[in-house]
Amino acid sequence: MYCLKFKIKINKKINKMKTKYFKCSLWLMMAAFAVTTAKAQTSVSGKTAYNGKEYISYDGVPNENGKQVERIQTDMDDKVYKMELVDGKMTELYVDGVKIPAGDWDKYSDAIAAIKEQIKRNKEQAKRNEEQARLNEIQQKKNEEQAVRNEEQARLNQVQEKKNEQQAVRNAEQARLNEIQAEKNQERVPKNEEQARLNEIQEKKNEEQAAKNEEQVARNQEQARRNEEQARLNEIQARKNELQAKENERLMKEIITDLVNDKIIPDENGLHDLTLNSDEMRVNGVKQPEDVFKKYKEKYNMSSQRSFSFHND
Repeated sequence: MYCLKFKIKINKKINKMKTKYFKCSLWLMMAAFAVTTAKAQTSVSGKTAYNGKEYISYDGVPNENGKQVERIQTDMDDKVYKMELVDGKMTELYVDGVKIPAGDWDKYSDAIAAIKEQIKRNKEQAKRNEEQARLNEIQQKKNEEQAVRNEEQARLNQVQEKKNEQQAVRNAEQARLNEIQAEKNQERVPKNEEQARLNEIQEKKNEEQAAKNEEQVARNQEQARRNEEQARLNEIQARKNELQAKENERLMKEIITDLVNDKIIPDENGLHDLTLNSDEMRVNGVKQPEDVFKKYKEKYNMSSQRSFSFHND
């Protein structure tokens, strides 16, 4: 089972930013909705989720007069947004119950883009959930087939147990025959003497092998010495890694302090995502102005070979 967490980020001149989290159950319902609309032709489905005083609702009509119609309502930054999309293009926009003329839509472009992007991600997740459900069904079938095989194996085990009992009887008979063979062996003493001579030859070969084994022991000791040296080097590297971790922690605290002082984030707990490299700077998914980017790039020495990223769920 998949659980989605819906996070909307809005940047208004980098001054006001809110992140809204919605209950996992909503996105399971949204996933179910996406699966249903993929199979229906004219059905209408609406989903609403509440989180305190915040909510979002989504209605999708797969085929209304030959067009795909979507109606969305959500609240963001203490405003209630309602919009209608026809074939992916917005045709109506209401803010706090007031219809916004098309000429003024650009004033709400950030909020509109964020809402549309989230709806897109929800649909994609719903498709992935449907595929996972299909795979789960296949796995369940395989499990059932395995259960049948296990049952057959249990039956074969019972058959084998019976064969083992029969083998025990044969072994007892073989023991009797072995006793008879021992008596015959006594009669083969001359042959045994010949075997003793051959054994002596083999013993000489064994002594030669023992010498080779001693050489192998020496090589093993040398390898042990190398392993010990490697362990020492590993310990040095571990200490270096520990120092690097402390330096990274210090650098992260310094960057967060700068972000708070520059009013990019409200406090030290307000940073969720950060990307800083030689090309751009993004804070909580928002690309920073050129002057802010240049300041941080120079201060933290971001070159084409160096970058910094941070993510905190």
